[in-house]
Amino acid sequence: MKYQQLAINDPQKLIFGSALYPVTTKNYGLKIGDGQVFPELNFTLPPMTIGPDTTKEMYAHYEQIVKMALKRAAELEAPGVVLECETLPPQTENPEYAETICRILLEGMAAANAKHGLKSALRFTPNDNREMSRPPKMRSGPHWESMLETFERVCRLGADMLSIESTGGKEIHDDALIKCDIEMVIFALAVLAPRDMKFLWQEMVSICDRHGVIPAGDSACGFGNTAMVLAEQRLIPAAFSTVVRVLTTIRALVALECGAKGPSKDCAYENPFLKAITGTPVSGEGKTAACAHLSPVGNIAAAYADLWSNESVQNIMLLGSTAPVAYMESLIYDCRLFNLAKSKPNGQALALRDLMVESDASLDNRAYVFKPEIVLDLARTIVSADNYYDAAKKVTLATVRLLTEGGQSGATKVGKMEYKYLENITKAVEKLPDSEDDFISQMLKKIDLSKIDLPSYGL
Repeated sequence: MKYQQLAINDPQKLIFGSALYPVTTKNYGLKIGDGQVFPELNFTLPPMTIGPDTTKEMYAHYEQIVKMALKRAAELEAPGVVLECETLPPQTENPEYAETICRILLEGMAAANAKHGLKSALRFTPNDNREMSRPPKMRSGPHWESMLETFERVCRLGADMLSIESTGGKEIHDDALIKCDIEMVIFALAVLAPRDMKFLWQEMVSICDRHGVIPAGDSACGFGNTAMVLAEQRLIPAAFSTVVRVLTTIRALVALECGAKGPSKDCAYENPFLKAITGTPVSGEGKTAACAHLSPVGNIAAAYADLWSNESVQNIMLLGSTAPVAYMESLIYDCRLFNLAKSKPNGQALALRDLMVESDASLDNRAYVFKPEIVLDLARTIVSADNYYDAAKKVTLATVRLLTEGGQSGATKVGKMEYKYLENITKAVEKLPDSEDDFISQMLKKIDLSKIDLPSYGL
């Protein structure tokens, strides 16, 4: 592990709009993490078939999105905005689609700058198509090759930032969540995922460096957010999903070890831990992401955000305007409040941050672990470890302890049945071997080997 101490040790310095290592975008010079929070609009297509017969319709949606959303941003006098385009699987499978979409968005941004003086930046996030084969082939094959080509094309064209929601280890983690099997979760997040992240992010950073693009960061959306949504649907215990959320930090950290500079992805709710460890800027999403998924962290997620996002919204018509325009407006108003608080003396930004934290943390243990002092406590636990596997064991036990203490003291809510799951997690982790090699040998006897391509992880 590269990081052995925290970049941010003081909870008062862990706050929205400020990072130790801001980044500046190349096209219009937005400084992210340098004192302001910018809105990050994330958008997608309405339900439609994507293929050769629908390309005209598909491209027209992106032309409408960028034109109308940036027009509203200019009308509201936003000091700057970020657009994030997450490709759908067919758009990564056919890199020419992604390239054309990227060009449409960049041209729309240039037009808004020329007409209104609006500064904007583009984060491009190709979909990780490697999981579409079974078992997933992570280091070779057509899905990998089309991803590489998509990265290359959009970076060469001029995107400001490159991100991804990578899926290494997900083929094991999905079963682990349904079974609430902490051993399998640790195997997926601390053994498989870091190996894939290193392979993937070395390639992504190399491509970004060639084209002057910011390698922004990853997201454990397919891991931690899946757990959060399953808990929201009462399919798994909330406390189990909380432990998973903290563990996702370990895999996401690898991107930064490989050279990612932030801002990490909006749907990476592990971002507060990453910001504390690395000092890099992060994106965030909460109440404004209800268009994509429900969550118990609507306010607290904004406490540390340098970009404030809506997750993803379809280009459909609402009463006020199109959905992307409506969400652009909502994000801008939130950011106005954040930035006004940052400009005021006497700690008003900290007061706003603390109100957002307090409004969520006592009501749900999934929010509780995002309290500043707890973020720093768990982040220290991670960086004190010898390796990813050791970090996973230590931070799992630390999270269980904090949840148990918080529930018993009334600082947060932990259901009666959840305590039993927390006890089971502790017992299971305490029985794990000290050596990662022994753990791998143990897990390879347990998992369904037909679901995993071991060479894809160097195993």
